[in-house]
Amino acid sequence: MKIEIKPSTLCGEIIAPPSKSIAHRFLICGALSRGESRINGVSGSDDMKATLSCLSALGASVKRDGNSVTIFGGLNAKKEVALDCIESGSTLRFMIPVALASGAEKITFKGSERLIARGVEVYEEVFADKGVRIEKGKNEIVVSGTLESGNYVLRGDVSSQYVTGLMLALATLNSNSTIEILPPVESRPYIDMTIAVLEKFGVKIEETEKNKFFVKGGQRFASGAYDVEGDWSNGAILFALNAFGSNVAVSGLDENSVQGDKACVEIFRALEKGNATIDLSDCPDLAPIAFVVAAEKNGATFTGTERLKIKESDRAAVMAEELAKFGAQVEVKENCVVVKKCDLHSTEQTLLSHNDHRIAMSLAVLMTKYGGVIDGAEAVKKSFPDFFDVMKRAGAKVYEI
Repeated sequence: MKIEIKPSTLCGEIIAPPSKSIAHRFLICGALSRGESRINGVSGSDDMKATLSCLSALGASVKRDGNSVTIFGGLNAKKEVALDCIESGSTLRFMIPVALASGAEKITFKGSERLIARGVEVYEEVFADKGVRIEKGKNEIVVSGTLESGNYVLRGDVSSQYVTGLMLALATLNSNSTIEILPPVESRPYIDMTIAVLEKFGVKIEETEKNKFFVKGGQRFASGAYDVEGDWSNGAILFALNAFGSNVAVSGLDENSVQGDKACVEIFRALEKGNATIDLSDCPDLAPIAFVVAAEKNGATFTGTERLKIKESDRAAVMAEELAKFGAQVEVKENCVVVKKCDLHSTEQTLLSHNDHRIAMSLAVLMTKYGGVIDGAEAVKKSFPDFFDVMKRAGAKVYEI
């Protein structure tokens, strides 16, 4: 799908969409509980569809009513199951341990070629001596075995999603376990988010030493009604509109949230001042929109960017390519991105989303000032399906062509 955006000034109040990071965790915890749970604030994004589909395949009873999902928990999977993660890395990494603890003994994870290529290397390392076998093909990953209690040591410089997956699943087992994360530990706020969500469901994770966690076995997940808070990741996209001449207020966000991406407020403030050096290790999803704002304002140096290679696209390289169409100069290094201060201009070249929702939305923000056409705009369905409609209601001149 191609979308044209003409220079526009947006104004008014925009409500941030619900957090898909928190919704993933709520849905899985609801499925692990015994009884009925109602999760309010679940978007119709592709990522949410992926997690709900996987939970259904593992035996949970799932019913959607608008943005609310009722789950009758208790996983009781068949010995062999197939789970379609579509393009959701969170779903894939969260569900591997959960599926291994569900009664399934052979699980085939399906998904896009890009998702499967991103892989699950940390699980391959962690499970190597624990009787779990992982085989990766072009469009699927086959996992065989049973999750066992024990001591797990993980690298902390790849993705916190592996830690979350283990925390969710190990608490359901009969015996105790420990999880140790080796430094450097990146995206720590996402681990804190998992611990906070688990606590809402009555499950305790104890940090006995820094980045070492005790998971008591045999814990029961409490069913109930839970509300998903607003998403700071996509909220950052909306806040950034104001850097391009718009005047929008973003509501529905909790200033006391454990979401790491609430750092966007301080990041945008630093980019206004200039000469900023910003560490993205704990908030890598903010990288595309931060690069866009830096290119418009005063430039900046971003560190902790190495993991951007394993996102939905190679985000640093892709943003350098797309921003160059507007005259920006972006230098991509091994674990650093330098956005130089320069004057941007409109472009006649078609922009590409690279099938990455955050690339598509970040470029759309830039287009509200300079105009342009973006191909692959449907990528926003992954996390913010009504993004362009929200933009139009706020005054953006958006056209499907």
